[in-house]
Amino acid sequence: MRQFSKILFSLMMAVGLVGCRPATTSTSSTSTPEPTSTSTTPTVLRVGMECAYAPNNWEESKASATNLPIENNPGFYAEGYDVQIAKLIGEQLNAEIVIVKLAWDGLIQALNAGTIDMIIAGMMDTSERKQAIDFSKTYGIGETVYTIMTKKTSAYAGKTTLNDFANASILGQKGTYLDTVIDQIPNVNHVSPVASIPNMVDRLIADTVDGIVVDTDSAAAYIQTYPELVMTEFAQGQGFKLDYTGACIGIRKQDTDLKERVNAALATIDDTTRQTLMDEATQRMPQ
Repeated sequence: MRQFSKILFSLMMAVGLVGCRPATTSTSSTSTPEPTSTSTTPTVLRVGMECAYAPNNWEESKASATNLPIENNPGFYAEGYDVQIAKLIGEQLNAEIVIVKLAWDGLIQALNAGTIDMIIAGMMDTSERKQAIDFSKTYGIGETVYTIMTKKTSAYAGKTTLNDFANASILGQKGTYLDTVIDQIPNVNHVSPVASIPNMVDRLIADTVDGIVVDTDSAAAYIQTYPELVMTEFAQGQGFKLDYTGACIGIRKQDTDLKERVNAALATIDDTTRQTLMDEATQRMPQ
């Protein structure tokens, strides 16, 4: 009987240990974890981003007071507005921030697989993405607005409506709304999308496209680096129609406690601070 009790106790302990294992510690699973409400914030928060979307996030080779090491790319560091927001959240939640560099189209899968805990990458809370993951409140500056960047010497510079870009060759980023909204332009030559914003800018400067679609914050930053570029200022109601709130932090649906804590942390970052962080990131972005 005593031997049977020992066996029963061992089985109960094994079940208890399995049940208490945090969902965010596994990096090998490829399936979406079962929805459960987490009760505590991990002491380490793994944040996924492209590290190729300045001024939000980019990669650099030297450590500084403002950047963070990229865990899966030794010797390189993540910098930008998204990194500063992540650091402030880490301070509020008393958690270490670890940056993981991932391709844009792999971010949501990595989040649901437990490889990362949050996505902070300028991701918009579209209805399609909301089917797969949850989102925090916005962490950007004001309303997200899309524009078209052209060269100052372009025949399309100074246009004010989407109709003005009919027959133009317009480029966006693969797997993002920066690409899909292009179809709102009548008779547009929708160029096959590329992987990153820097690729888009290179194509524009090389005159292989007439314009590229970016958000207005990114456009303002790139114009500082490339003064030969200009952004379109659409007339009221004549620009792109967007069906989301803005740039938000991606969080697993079951991580309800983490979402609440992240939203509470974001509430402490006022608009003035956000604008300052963006201005400073713009000044530090690669030239």
